[in-house]
Amino acid sequence: MFIETETTPNPATLKFLPGQQIMAAGSRDFTNDDEAAASPLAEGLFGLGDVSGVFFGRDFISVTAGEGTDWGALKPQVVAILLDHFISGAPLFNAPSAGFSVPAEDDEDLGDDPADADIVDQIKDLLETRIRPAVANDGGDVLYRGYREGIVYLKMQGACSGCPSSSATLKNGIESLIKYYVPEVTEVRAA
Repeated sequence: MFIETETTPNPATLKFLPGQQIMAAGSRDFTNDDEAAASPLAEGLFGLGDVSGVFFGRDFISVTAGEGTDWGALKPQVVAILLDHFISGAPLFNAPSAGFSVPAEDDEDLGDDPADADIVDQIKDLLETRIRPAVANDGGDVLYRGYREGIVYLKMQGACSGCPSSSATLKNGIESLIKYYVPEVTEVRAA
């Protein structure tokens, strides 16, 4: 098995591509040891001690190194854990009977006004067809959190969370695209 590695716009994060599907649908972001306990793979990566974030996308895993960590030393350790996991056929998540559930995408939702259903559908369609695939190329994801009074609320995950250029991506890229296709949108904000 060969695991390809790509850099991301976030210098603290590398994207690992094992050449197979990771998540059948959605994504999962782990930002600490407690969250990582739901997944043997995430738990193993956090167990390295120098990992501050793990993100599962459709066909990639993004790993964020802690502040001051040297990727030269950490990268082979991450690759070894990934190889062991995929070669062994271990499950991505612990069984629900072990006290963990396999979550879908983060459930924080600001709620939408039913009168805005058409606008929300247009926004969600843009997210699914144009924005999320582009953000996944950089090792992250963007999740819809709500629409109120012309403002779209989104949550950045994976390599995009904490990335120095995430504000520019959100404002210059995502906001411009959504405003172009959905004129009712006046602003995009991070949730």
